[in-house]
Amino acid sequence: MHASETRSPADTDTRHPRAFEPTTAIITLIVSVLGAAIGIHMITTLGVSPNTSVIGAVIAMLIGRVGFLGLHRMRDVNRQNLVQSSISGATFASANSLLTPIAIPFLFGRPDLVWPMLLGASLGLAIDVYVLYRAYGSRFFPANAAWPPGVAAAETIKAGDQGGKQAALLVGGGVVGFTAAAFGLPMSAAGIAMIGNVWALLMFSAGLLIAQYVPTLFDVNLAALYVPHGVMIGAGIVALIQIGIIMFARPSAKQLENTAALDKAALTDPSLLPTVDEPTLRRALGSGFVMFTAGAVALAVAGGLWVELPWWGIIAFALFAAVAAIVHELIVGLAAMHAGWFPAFAVTLIFLILGLILQFPAIPLALLVGYCASTGPAFADMGYDFKAGWILRRDRRPYTEYELDGRREQLKASILGFVVAIGMVALVWPSLFADGLVPPTSRVYADTIAAGLTDPSVLVNLFIWAVPGAIVQLVGGPSRQMGVLLATGLLVATPNAGWLVLVALVVRVLWRRWRGEEGERETALVGAGLIAGDSIHSVSKMVWR
Repeated sequence: MHASETRSPADTDTRHPRAFEPTTAIITLIVSVLGAAIGIHMITTLGVSPNTSVIGAVIAMLIGRVGFLGLHRMRDVNRQNLVQSSISGATFASANSLLTPIAIPFLFGRPDLVWPMLLGASLGLAIDVYVLYRAYGSRFFPANAAWPPGVAAAETIKAGDQGGKQAALLVGGGVVGFTAAAFGLPMSAAGIAMIGNVWALLMFSAGLLIAQYVPTLFDVNLAALYVPHGVMIGAGIVALIQIGIIMFARPSAKQLENTAALDKAALTDPSLLPTVDEPTLRRALGSGFVMFTAGAVALAVAGGLWVELPWWGIIAFALFAAVAAIVHELIVGLAAMHAGWFPAFAVTLIFLILGLILQFPAIPLALLVGYCASTGPAFADMGYDFKAGWILRRDRRPYTEYELDGRREQLKASILGFVVAIGMVALVWPSLFADGLVPPTSRVYADTIAAGLTDPSVLVNLFIWAVPGAIVQLVGGPSRQMGVLLATGLLVATPNAGWLVLVALVVRVLWRRWRGEEGERETALVGAGLIAGDSIHSVSKMVWR
């Protein structure tokens, strides 16, 4: 029995389960509070926010085993997907999209700007989610792309529903992931390599290894020379050009051939067809830019920037903030789609540096950086959640109507999580900041703005290292995003993660050659287990502390 054909009575319906059904909504509300609490605690104590999707899926599974009060309805895998979507959305929203931005003006010595920044960050979060919802399922953000943490969440739900060999592979990978993570190994990196695009992850591994060994072997501080930032700028510019080509250029012969092959495959699997066409994608990004501009104007007014800037300066602030926000979310989204990791901190730092180069005043720049930081993480996380839902729904017939219906319900469940996150951050930030509990990344932003940019060689280094980033991105093409992933590895720079990715890629390729298509499915299950085990270890470590 396939996961989308679960034994739940509700699955005989042609409509997807509703996010605001009383039982589902109450459970979603409770786990959203839990997710927001986890996100707030971990970002202020450890500096990171874990992916809680698997935790939400497991909670929903356990609730579904209860035989009274109608809780057995939670055995439906699509309801579990709604719960999983809400808890992960609340986690990333509270930690990355809200608390991190509002801490910047506080650390800069302007606590009076925290509430305006919370308004701006909330607007950035809402627009971020809108753009992803409208763009997901397009040729640029396809549902059948990697989105590795989404695969982990879906496979966890499927294994709980089906049991058997799938459950054994997933649990085995989870045990290995949890145990190795306890010894300090970033096992989510190995899990991602079992799922994502091989070429993209090979460049990700190269970036991680360069960041790990070049400073030691050659006594070179890559970050101080802004090498990773330059590579990301070059790759990001080419990636944006590639987006434009996809949306506006006439399809090439190869693209037409690929489209024809996709259409043929869709005769047996309609889930492979895009659900968003190019005109809809153009409208999504265009309206997103307009809304980001309006949000920046609202932030400027709420923050009293007319004292700092003339009218034309406020317009320049709004336009630059809108460009930064939408470029930030697209680059973060591409990295998350292919690698499952997103360099939100580093990409925000790039726009901070550009703001310093353009000589923005300190207070407007602090608000601009906070606005930029509010976008991206929720975009990536919702992409993971939609991927999980797509896996669970892709065998339903008729497919398209059910898929779009399910995606709308996931959006509703996530919005509930976001509202909870906004409320909790609004309640707890005064006591947290009074006790000195602030996200470490916010301190870096504030200190960088305060220090300013006095060395002209920084701009030269950014331009020099943008060239290889652009070349690698151009060679890899829009489907692999090799330049963005190389820069991501350089920016993430997690010790030993490069070796784990490389070894996992070798194992995956050899296993695929031996077992064929079945081997690819088996390694994906093991990879999902590794990610799940690593995530559970992160959350359990937080609870223990």
